[in-house]
This record gives sequence, C-alpha cells and structure tokens, in this order.
Amino acid sequence: MKRLFFTAVMALMIVPNAFGWGQKGHDVVAYVAEQNISCRVARKVAKVLEGHSLVYYANWMDNASHTPEYAHTSTWHYANVDEGYTYQTMPKNENGDVVQAVMQLTEQLKKGGMTPQEESVALRMLIHLVGDLHCPMHAGHKSDLGGNLVEVLYFGKPQKLHSIWDSALVESAHNWGYTEWQREIDRQPRKEDKKLQQGSVEEWFSETVELSKGVYKDMPEGAKISYDEVAKYAPLIEQQLLKGGLRLARLLEEIY
Repeated sequence: MKRLFFTAVMALMIVPNAFGWGQKGHDVVAYVAEQNISCRVARKVAKVLEGHSLVYYANWMDNASHTPEYAHTSTWHYANVDEGYTYQTMPKNENGDVVQAVMQLTEQLKKGGMTPQEESVALRMLIHLVGDLHCPMHAGHKSDLGGNLVEVLYFGKPQKLHSIWDSALVESAHNWGYTEWQREIDRQPRKEDKKLQQGSVEEWFSETVELSKGVYKDMPEGAKISYDEVAKYAPLIEQQLLKGGLRLARLLEEIY
C-alpha cells in the first residue's frame, strides 16, 4: 500500500499543470452557481452532497487527485493545446482531459443509475472541473506543461506562469472573500446571464484557448508582471469566474 501511494504521488508530481484556479477561484465559481440555480435544483444538489453546499466541495477534486483511488483523474483538470492547434486538432491525452471529463460526468449524472456515493463523487468532480475549464493556463501548451516551464517575475519574484494564474493574479485583482466576489461580479441582467450560458462545453473551452494565446503573448519567459498586468487581467479573471459559475449552474439545471 505504501509503495502504491508513493507511485501515485510521484506520477502526479511529474504532471505539474494538473491544477488551475486556486481555492478562492473555485469557491467563487461554485458560489456563483449556487446563487443561480433554482430552489428545486438546490435541494436536489444538497441531497446528493449530503447536506453540503457546492462551495464545500469546490476544491475536493484537487485533493482527491493526489490519492491512489483517484490518481487516474490527474489529467482531467486541463487540456493542452499547442500553438497552431485547436482543441479539436490537438492530439488528445489518452488518459482524458477537462473537456472530455466535463461532458462525460454531465452525461453520467443526467443518465442516473449510480449509487449515492458514485453520484456524489461525480458531482463533486463536475463542480471543480467546470471551474478548471475556464482557467487560461488549463489550455496551455503541452511543450511547456501549461506554463509550468515559463518563468516570469511577479512583482520582482521568480514564479512560474502557471502558478500565478492559480491564485496570485486572483488575489492581486481583488482581496475579497468568495461571497464578495460573487456579489461584485454577478450583477448583470438575467438576459446577459443567458447569453453567457449558451454554447457547448467544447465551445466554452475554445474561448479559454483563445484567452491562453493572449496570456502567452503578454507574459513570455522573463516577463515582468506588476500592477499594469494585474489591472489588465482583472476584468478577464472576473469574466472567467462568472462564466464558470453561470455555466455550472446551467449544467446543474439540465441534470436535476
């Protein structure tokens, strides 16, 4: 058992681009979704999650993917798209990716027939992965491990491009709690929400791929990232967290 656990951990260590938005980002996505589902769906979701909220399990999968039981999900958090490719033309990871995982989990939950534990796990994964689907570095290049081999200077300190998109930029944009994030970014008319919720999972990820291209252009190896970049990308971060939450809400309404 110890050897199995060690092997699983080592396997995850060589896939450093497995995880995206930090805890705050995932909490925001989950809470936006909570505030945009019907009471009927909210009751069903709470039952599946044994009384817990979406936020409670927003980061569950990042921890679970480090365990032997769920080590097979380590590649489900992202989909690498190299320069010159689209998601559709890029060779697929045989172990799965975030687009495939979101679509499969959604279909499984719609179909039903799972045990309560299986349904709970599938829902926890979906909550997390819809957030990952909207993180620009989750569409990063395979050649640099989703920005993990790109070193930049963030306020004068060396950091990996992928890591600053995990949490640093989110926290620098706004030092809010997740409820404050939702209150401040989820303020548009309902018809605007509906527009943002349209499209397929692949189309949503294709938007993320396009955003990733801009990130690579603005933040190449050795780039100095400071106040100007935070100001520029704060609206994009707000937009992606809002989209993630609203689209998760749409999926939950379709499932339940």
